[in-house]
Amino acid sequence: MVEQSTLVGSSFESKIVAELVQKASQFKSHISLVLEEKTANAKSIMGIISLNLQNGSTVAIVAKGEDAQQAVSELEHIIAS
Repeated sequence: MVEQSTLVGSSFESKIVAELVQKASQFKSHISLVLEEKTANAKSIMGIISLNLQNGSTVAIVAKGEDAQQAVSELEHIIAS
């Protein structure tokens, strides 16, 4: 399991959510985003939207699987930008 906390760089518009889900779906690992007590599947548009990520929030990316490290690294880049 790989976990990395990252600061949200901008508010999550639909374009960014779609990019994040598309990128997460390329990995075999199970990937979740965790904000406070809420957890969402990173491969689910509705799940990510339900987190209501805002600029300045800190979100944890948690990945379990064979390509977890790469998944966390690439998703962190999208979230932070």
